[in-house]
Amino acid sequence: MTPTDPFGRAIRDHHLGNREAPLFDRDGGARREHAIEDWYFGEHDDAAWRDRWLNGPLLDLGAGAGRDALYYQDRFETVAIDVSDHLVETMRDRGVNDARQADMFSLPDHFDRDRFRSVHSIGTQVGLAGSMHGVRAFLEDLAYVTTPDATAVLDNYIPRDDAANEVFGYRDDPAPGLAHRVYHCEYEGDVGRTLLFRVFSVDRLREATIGTPWDVAATRYGDTQWRAILEKR
Repeated sequence: MTPTDPFGRAIRDHHLGNREAPLFDRDGGARREHAIEDWYFGEHDDAAWRDRWLNGPLLDLGAGAGRDALYYQDRFETVAIDVSDHLVETMRDRGVNDARQADMFSLPDHFDRDRFRSVHSIGTQVGLAGSMHGVRAFLEDLAYVTTPDATAVLDNYIPRDDAANEVFGYRDDPAPGLAHRVYHCEYEGDVGRTLLFRVFSVDRLREATIGTPWDVAATRYGDTQWRAILEKR
C-alpha cells in the first residue's frame, strides 16, 4: 500500500457505511466524482463475453472490492490481488476466500511458475505499466505464472483524436495507437500519488506480444474501451 491511499480508504469507508465525503479524481483544475457504488459494488454480469475464456485456477488482478472474484470463486479456484491493503480487507469482509496484497507488476515475486490457468484484469490497470516496454515485461511475467494453455483478459481505452472529450485525464501522443492518462485521487484532504496510465490500441498490444507466448485471440470494442482475450501459442 502506498503511504497515502485515498482511493482504497474511500472504497473501504463506503463498504463500512462510514463514507461522508466523495472520492474525487483530479487532473489539474478538472475534477470528477468517482462512482464507487456503480464501479465496485455492482453485480457480475452472468452473460459477460469474457467469461467463456476463463477457467480455474484464476488470478484476478486489481480486484478492487471483489465483485468479480466473488462470482468466479463459486465456479473455480480464484485468487484475488490488489496493491491496496484497504481493498484486500474489504474483499475479505465481503467473502472473497483468497484475497492477497500484491503488485500485479511483480507477479513472479508472489506466485510459482504455471500457477494459474486464467488471468482476469479489467479496469484498464494494465495501463499502469507506464510504457509499452512495461507492458511487454508484464506479459512476460504473466506467462511465467500461467500454464502452457492459459488465457488472459485485458482492457484499455481506445486512443483516438476525440478521446479527451470522454476519457478523464486523457493526453494525446504523436505516436500512432498511443496516448496517456494522468490524474490523482483525493479523499477527505488525503492526496494520492499521481497515476500515469499508458493508453494503447489493440494493434500496439499485438506488437507487445511479439517475443512472448501470447497471441491476441479475440477482441471486443465499446464506445471508449476495447477488451482483448490473450491465449498462449
